[in-house]
Amino acid sequence: MSPTVQQQRPPGREGVMDPRPDSGADDYRGSGRLTGKAAVITGGDSGIGRAVAIAYAREGADVLISYLEEDDDAADTARLVEEAGRKAVLVPGDLRDPGQCRTVVRRAVDAFGRIDVLVSNAGYQMTRDRLEDVPDEEWNRTIETNLNALFHLCKAALPHMGAGSSIIASTSVNSDMPPPFLLAYNATKAAIANFAGGLAQQLGPRGIRVNSVAPGPIWTPLIPATMPPEMVASFGEDAPLGRPGQPAELAPVYVMLASDEASYVSGARVAVTGGTPIL
Repeated sequence: MSPTVQQQRPPGREGVMDPRPDSGADDYRGSGRLTGKAAVITGGDSGIGRAVAIAYAREGADVLISYLEEDDDAADTARLVEEAGRKAVLVPGDLRDPGQCRTVVRRAVDAFGRIDVLVSNAGYQMTRDRLEDVPDEEWNRTIETNLNALFHLCKAALPHMGAGSSIIASTSVNSDMPPPFLLAYNATKAAIANFAGGLAQQLGPRGIRVNSVAPGPIWTPLIPATMPPEMVASFGEDAPLGRPGQPAELAPVYVMLASDEASYVSGARVAVTGGTPIL
């Protein structure tokens, strides 16, 4: 895949990307690994979140899709969930607001009666060459979207999660190898990995597992919406596999971590980086 030179405004739309990301809609085949589970996925309208929503539905889970404002992308993802025979609930809104995080949880409990899987995936970034060029609002937005929302979602969801349930956070290879032009994003992703590791220890006695997934360069709407055209055109070429990853290539990891097969996997950080090591 060679991305064309393109730019979008944040948060980006999957429907106008060239080429379209592979979300697994044509190829993912479920085998009942999440039958009967109820899942919340933030950023579930597109990119990694969409691929996870499709996979979860085809594995037998009902899905709440939290998203910012990308109504067309979210509706398309909901259609794919429903075509798999599962329930889809759409909840738009800005997770920077702690009240919106609580609304997401409340809507899930109203629809499903409980939460078995919480995938905190929504994220924001913006490239800046110099620290002095980072607006205060942008720094705060990145922390509020990526890190604070994880805290508020977990805090609201835990009373509705029982033994055997799972929290999965999206971190990044950048948490270990921080590029200089994504300072705020890098910092939040390192904090997410740390938070997940600590929370796994705290919730272990309650039988609730917490893990994180560390993607490398993945072709999602966030890329053309937050990177200059020259970076978009060469995106992912420096990965050891020589290309960006597709959202569909992450979904199986999120399925595994949510499934009962991973009953002794907690406190882990799973790298899906195209060969870049996380040690």
